[in-house]
Amino acid sequence: MDSGVGGLSVLREIHRLLPAYPTLYFADQGHLPYGPRPAQEILLFTENIVRFLLQHGAGMIVIACHTASAPSLHVLRAQYPRIPIVGIEPAVKPAAEATQSGVIGVLTTQGTANGTLYQSVLERFAKNVRVMTYIAPELVTMVEEQTQHTAQGRALLRRAVQPMLEAGADQIALACTHFPFLVDELQAIVGPGVRLIDPGPAVARQTARVLPAALRPNPAPNAYYTSGDPQKLQHMLRALIGVEAQAQQALVPSRLS
Repeated sequence: MDSGVGGLSVLREIHRLLPAYPTLYFADQGHLPYGPRPAQEILLFTENIVRFLLQHGAGMIVIACHTASAPSLHVLRAQYPRIPIVGIEPAVKPAAEATQSGVIGVLTTQGTANGTLYQSVLERFAKNVRVMTYIAPELVTMVEEQTQHTAQGRALLRRAVQPMLEAGADQIALACTHFPFLVDELQAIVGPGVRLIDPGPAVARQTARVLPAALRPNPAPNAYYTSGDPQKLQHMLRALIGVEAQAQQALVPSRLS
């Protein structure tokens, strides 16, 4: 699940690693963006989406959204102790371990940057490096609207990373699952000497590690749900990960019932 289509970057990696396992994807596009919303509201959205996915046969949950993981992960694991729940945290650790310049960048959203999870990650892994954090909700919108190829889009991308480049960052963590869909455009700006860290492969590996033995490969089709416009999700499936599939609208409650 994700607030929108960013989680498709994680789903793509899960499909590569576990192609024989069918998946259910929920894009909460009716409540996009999550970044500016209070943590308690995001938790309520996430709880209802997880309930929906479990009712539709999910045997484990991947929260493919940094902003949703921060307030929800520990709560959901306590609510569903028998269900493996994989979350996502900013890739500060690999960035800090790999930097040669001592400066790393983190592209993120307001909800992630203000959350206790991000502060915990910084305290654990970034004590000996300088961290340049840039809050970029406009890049989420860019992916959802596919405007990265426009002159305005390129200008917004450059503005996001320019302070990091000027400070000497050689590692940039993409701390929003929407941002891996901007890798080509970002790499053209930052050059070959800067590494962009996509969290998707690490999340897919963790998913494979905790996959319940009761879940077996089967030929059931993947399913795609959205709280927004199914036609838009279908278009984005095609544009972002090359999948031709029908999407269904699912209106989960905005409050716990």
